[in-house]
Amino acid sequence: MRGGIAVTLGALSGLLAWVAGRGLLGSPAAAIVLGMATAAIVGVLLFRNPPIAMDEEAAPRPLRVLGGATAVLSLVQIARLAVFTIDPAKVAYSAVPGSEWEVRHSCLTAYAAAARVAGHVPNIYEEVLYSLPSDDPTAPRVARTLGPFKVDVYEYPPTFLLLPRALSWSSGEGLPPEPDFDRLRMLWFALNVGVIVFALVVTARILPPAAGTRAILLAPLVLCALPTASTLQKGNVQGMILAGAMLAMALFERGRSAGGGFLLAFAGASKLYPGLLGVYLLTRRRWRDIAWTVAFGFGIVLVSLLAFGRGPWDAFLEHMPRLLSGESFPAFRNPMAMAINFSVPGLVFKAHVFGAPASFEAMKIAGWVYTFAAVAAIWFVARRPLRPEEKPVLWLAMLILATLRSPFLPQSYAGFPALWLLTLGGAIEEPTPRRLAIILTIWAGLNIMWPLDWPIDPRALAILSSVPQALTILLAVLALVPRRAPATDEDVAPMRLAA
Repeated sequence: MRGGIAVTLGALSGLLAWVAGRGLLGSPAAAIVLGMATAAIVGVLLFRNPPIAMDEEAAPRPLRVLGGATAVLSLVQIARLAVFTIDPAKVAYSAVPGSEWEVRHSCLTAYAAAARVAGHVPNIYEEVLYSLPSDDPTAPRVARTLGPFKVDVYEYPPTFLLLPRALSWSSGEGLPPEPDFDRLRMLWFALNVGVIVFALVVTARILPPAAGTRAILLAPLVLCALPTASTLQKGNVQGMILAGAMLAMALFERGRSAGGGFLLAFAGASKLYPGLLGVYLLTRRRWRDIAWTVAFGFGIVLVSLLAFGRGPWDAFLEHMPRLLSGESFPAFRNPMAMAINFSVPGLVFKAHVFGAPASFEAMKIAGWVYTFAAVAAIWFVARRPLRPEEKPVLWLAMLILATLRSPFLPQSYAGFPALWLLTLGGAIEEPTPRRLAIILTIWAGLNIMWPLDWPIDPRALAILSSVPQALTILLAVLALVPRRAPATDEDVAPMRLAA
């Protein structure tokens, strides 16, 4: 196990260094040398100093075989995506080569476009920045293009733009030049995958040795899954934000409030929903962690004001009501997009696919009802005593509950945290053959995906996507249910004495 983990993480590091090197250096030869050197150094260091305290007795042979096989699949999957990231013309290396939608959709286009124009245009949320003019505002939008990719619509707060602006080479009005976007895409892929892999390892590290060993052996199930691959290929930041929020909670658990506060503040200021973890911190009276998070939150907002000016914030405050109600999302003009929406408020429009009446006002009401229910659930769970192995599972379940509040949550982006929760929950229990079979069955259900441009009736797609949607919600709810602690010697001794 020690050698396998070192080789896997070393190879992953080498792949990411190769992609980042192409973006930074521009030289294919230099990038290959950088990747090979990184793989060798990281592999040797991790073999000498394993990233977690391993308990070999906690990992029976079936689990080791599963971990080894999925580690190989993960390396193949990341390598394929790395090739497609460097050269988007090599469509065969993409996650779903047979889907034009999957190949040409890039969330990073929205981040790059908004980061470039922030501070130069009055409203970074104007659809004209991302879409071609249309006479029918209710019809599916016609996206502008950036190289071979269709430009997505930007829907996040201005604070998030600090990250893509920092990694970009140009700023100004209009879309970024194609060469600059290509380099940004390489750096973004390396950063995205790197943060996620690092979070998977750190989360396993803070678990007790037995659970941590099982968690790191099950982690490749997350990386080789289709929803994760789709998210990474499109450059969506959802996985990185979830990973950053989990890293923040891990740092809080280790007493590193400043580092955790920065990560949670940036995650919350970028995507809003990680702010629900503040309910957990408040309930558990983690005042120091809260203070650092609030301080960094104000600091990040101040930096964004200095970098972009007040204009993007004025536009965001005007845009936010439409964002919360779902009106700002062009996806609600497309029945196929409604069908793959995992959002709980989005069920209003998912039912509309079958002919039920729907309105944004109804979805807004459903959203606020769900918000209060999610806050109450987090408060209730945070009040009870928690064992060390329970905490990461609960943090991730809370984040999933928070993501489900979004008006529009595409299937691929919802799948990553559910897959991660599946592996963490499975790591707590003894990995019997029956339990491993259940994990693999649920994993297969979470991998059910159907690209939007493949022919299918929207109603059939809504039914099909309801399988992974129901599994995602079920995993989050079950994670919040208290588990019976195993009996300890202290528990058994009084019973023996009484007998």
